[in-house]
Amino acid sequence: MARYLGPTCKLSRREGTDLFLKSRGKSLEGKCKLDQRPGQHGTKRARNSDYATQLRAKQRLRRIYGVLEKQFRNYYKSADMKKGATGENLLNLLESRLDNVVYRMGFASTRAEARQLVSHKSIQVNGTLINIPSYQVLPGDVLSVREKAKKQQRIVDALTVTEQYGFPAWVDVNSKAMSGTFNSLPDRVDLGSDINEQLVVELYSK
Repeated sequence: MARYLGPTCKLSRREGTDLFLKSRGKSLEGKCKLDQRPGQHGTKRARNSDYATQLRAKQRLRRIYGVLEKQFRNYYKSADMKKGATGENLLNLLESRLDNVVYRMGFASTRAEARQLVSHKSIQVNGTLINIPSYQVLPGDVLSVREKAKKQQRIVDALTVTEQYGFPAWVDVNSKAMSGTFNSLPDRVDLGSDINEQLVVELYSK
């Protein structure tokens, strides 16, 4: 199962913004030099062509959700075949990934950690053990931490931090039971303005 294993700060520095690849307990500015791009030429200004802008938007979205290039392209193809706006369909597919929903429910401090929880068979969906991070969660599905995993300190700590920040409106979480319901797909306005899915659509439409 392919995944990125390099330094996460490097990715955030390359995009010049927080990609939520680190835990929320400490500000990203204290961990990464966001004002300087990685590499020996990081201080030089990059060309700002339309293609470069579209590429950066795609890379930013892909890295936020921890998806590699081939899988991301397949998500785009699936989104393009669905009815409705392709960009919003793409975001819905990414938000419905099991590892992402585990992260949104606060069972993990990062999406990478959520992916590991799923791969290590710590998460159940509707009472069934699922160990596929890309599994598509449907509205109404109930996620829960496996009984054997409930004592893991990292899950307890992640839930504590998420409770302080607040849970997203589209999930309903019972922290004590370590379970939650994926009520609905998020509204586009809830996903923030750092994501520009239209530029991704423009890039792949060429």
